[in-house]
This record gives sequence, C-alpha cells and structure tokens, in this order.
Amino acid sequence: MELIGFPFQVMALDAEEIITSRDPAAVTEELSWQKAHAAAAGITDGQEAVVIGADTVVSVGGRILGKPKDKGEARSAICAIQGRDHMVYTGVTILVMEGGEVRAETFSEGTKVITAPMSGEEIENYIATEEPYDKAGAYGIQGSFARFIQGIEGDYYNVMGLPVHRLYDRLKKLVDNI
Repeated sequence: MELIGFPFQVMALDAEEIITSRDPAAVTEELSWQKAHAAAAGITDGQEAVVIGADTVVSVGGRILGKPKDKGEARSAICAIQGRDHMVYTGVTILVMEGGEVRAETFSEGTKVITAPMSGEEIENYIATEEPYDKAGAYGIQGSFARFIQGIEGDYYNVMGLPVHRLYDRLKKLVDNI
C-alpha cells in the first residue's frame, strides 16, 4: 500500500478460515472476503473506512500449497514446485464503508511462476532457513528463493501477496477522490 501512496493500518485477525471450494482462485476469494468482513466488524457504526482483505495460495498440479507447518511440509512444497511451473493466486476483497452504506468487490489474480530445478542439497539448505514457514507454497519471491525463479507470467506483486495494479484500478472505481 505504501508503494501506491495510501496510508494503511494492518489488523491482525484471529478468524476461522472456512473453505468451501477446491478451486484455488475461489479459495482465495472466500478467504479474502472472510478477512475483510472480520476486520470490518471492528469498525464503529458510521465510521468511514476502506477495508481490504487478501489471501494467497500456491497451486501446482491441482494441489493447493498453503503455509507449511514444519520442515516436512516445506520440503514437500518445494519438491512439488522445483523444476516446473506453478500458479500463485491472490484473492482481494475491498469494502468501502461510507455514508452508512457498504460497497464491496472481490476478485482474484493469478500469476504463473517458473521454478528452476533444485538439488536435494539446495532444498535442504533453503528449508533450514526461517523463510519458508510464513509463506504460501513455502517461498517468498522477494527473499533468498529468488535465485530459483526462472521467470513469471503476470504480476510480480501478486506473487508477494497483493496484486498492486489491479487493487489500485479497483480502488479508483470504488472510492471517490483517489
């Protein structure tokens, strides 16, 4: 949000994530909607606000890879994406609260990422770091894993977790005086 010049406040939420779909794009849309509405519940009636919820997943071969809980899951995720392409989906929900009304929009963005083949040693060295454990698919394109990214087709920022241009474009349509 800083990149596009908007002041923002991050709200940590402890909301249960409920998934009803197996389609990665639909999953991210559901989760972003849940996050945005959970955050909006903390806003005082009548207060004007723009609330944005977002969620990202990695999908390879029809399998959704979330955030790994341990080294085994991190290893499995990296082994699944190394040497091939995969998709990164981010769902975004925007809630514009003003004048006692709420305008909402939910969308998802997909980006294809091509990962280089990795040796067993490279995989083990990577999962020995702290980097894989708070990221969908067990990697961050902006971190040390960047050395294994052969290319992308789509929005780089989407892979980081927020499709900046598309979000800005939608905000221009939903919010007056951007």
